[in-house]
Amino acid sequence: MTSAVRDLTEALIRRPSLTPDDAGCQALLIRRLEPLGFACETVESGGVTNLWAIRRGGVAGPTVVFAGHTDVVPTGPLEQWTSPPFEPAERDGRLYGRGAADMKSSIAAFVVAVEEAIGASTVPAGAIALLITSDEEGPATDGTVRLVELLRARGERLDCCIVGEPTSVATLGDTIKNGRRGSMSARLTVRGVQGHIAYPHLARNPVHLFAPALAELASIEWDRGNEYFPPTSWQVSNLHAGTGATNVIPGELAVDFNFRFSTASTVEGLQQRVHELLERHGLDYAIQWSVSGLPFLTPRGSLSDALCAAIETETGVKTELSTTGGTSDGRFIAAVCPQVVEFGPVNDTIHKIDENILVAALEPLKNVYRRTLERLLGS
Repeated sequence: MTSAVRDLTEALIRRPSLTPDDAGCQALLIRRLEPLGFACETVESGGVTNLWAIRRGGVAGPTVVFAGHTDVVPTGPLEQWTSPPFEPAERDGRLYGRGAADMKSSIAAFVVAVEEAIGASTVPAGAIALLITSDEEGPATDGTVRLVELLRARGERLDCCIVGEPTSVATLGDTIKNGRRGSMSARLTVRGVQGHIAYPHLARNPVHLFAPALAELASIEWDRGNEYFPPTSWQVSNLHAGTGATNVIPGELAVDFNFRFSTASTVEGLQQRVHELLERHGLDYAIQWSVSGLPFLTPRGSLSDALCAAIETETGVKTELSTTGGTSDGRFIAAVCPQVVEFGPVNDTIHKIDENILVAALEPLKNVYRRTLERLLGS
């Protein structure tokens, strides 16, 4: 069985758009959008291809944006794929290919939803826009963040944004992400004095010095979260000291750790508490901080209500709002858009060998996007 959504999904999968190479995906989208009245603008930055496309309605209303990425992660060993990753193939009711779930099917579903809604004149008010990058799976430094900077400089107003990430867990529509935790990492260096292990009184072991502080850091309740977020977590990812010799007390300890934090905490507040703790333990230390994403949250409102209603009408599923998981480009868009949510297909095969999506999910995904647009923009 074929459909417009499946055809476009397959056409996108055939383009080997490994980060940051768009491989012509956005040019294909432009060819579909311009006849619908979209003004399409390609923005190149640092080898990344970005697309801002907007169609302004004839009646005043909100601007509804779909955000997504055409880039995909590497395939891994080709010989482990049952079929070539950039040649879409159907087996047992599933469409296989790199990007099938993350997230070329979402992009295809939204474009076709827009085509149908405009053709049926069911979205007369407001504006529809697409914000597409080829840098989401990579460093994310020249993609969505650049488009957001451009839109902010122009004073472009965004009201609602759906990010097409694969958020569903067991069945299409069971989960919407209405926020994400922030991510802050640090490299902590604790300085001691190197020496012979048989003469510990002539040395200062940084591992021993840090141990009480480590125990306290691991046991702290940083916050209690809130209605939408779990409590902030602190985790060590790497810890290293020593020269490799068994008879040398190390002179330095290096610790990598990460906070996944909610809107119940701030960057400044977490950093201050860490510094105060380390100083209270009398450590000689240095620390380098790196914030890869701030938390964002969209409380229940017009966007989540419209999307939840569309999902239940189309699939019969009652949706759960969730903020679990890692970071996404929604963290950048939230700076210029008051309502940002993520919704897309089941995510159980993303980034895996033989990534796939149920063929039967493609039409419902498109219909959910269309119903949501009609609820937000219908007259």
